[in-house]
Amino acid sequence: MDRLFFTIGCAFGFLGVALGAFAAHALKARIGSDLLSTFEVGVRYQLVHALALLAVAWAQTRWPGPVLWAAGWLFVIGIALFSGSLYALSLTGARALGAITPLGGVALLAGWLCLAVAVWR
Repeated sequence: MDRLFFTIGCAFGFLGVALGAFAAHALKARIGSDLLSTFEVGVRYQLVHALALLAVAWAQTRWPGPVLWAAGWLFVIGIALFSGSLYALSLTGARALGAITPLGGVALLAGWLCLAVAVWR
């Protein structure tokens, strides 16, 4: 499981840098500053939580267990829902997609909680 979360974390990190560059160079002239800012928040959270997945992978080598496994998947789901919904909202302008964002945020918070619990045990 540690290799899986490490690989997923690297993939999300790679995509975060690519999407950040895309926003800075291609989107800047195509969407409004408010939507660009929203896109950038998605990139920021994706990059931070890509690192969190690397932490989960490392922690798996020291304190393996189901709570740590849950932390990793919560981060994956959280990135997909939180950042993904912000990307979609920014690119389409469909404000209704913003309703998905808090679900991703809750998953990210739960991931941090699970990570702390798993390491504390």
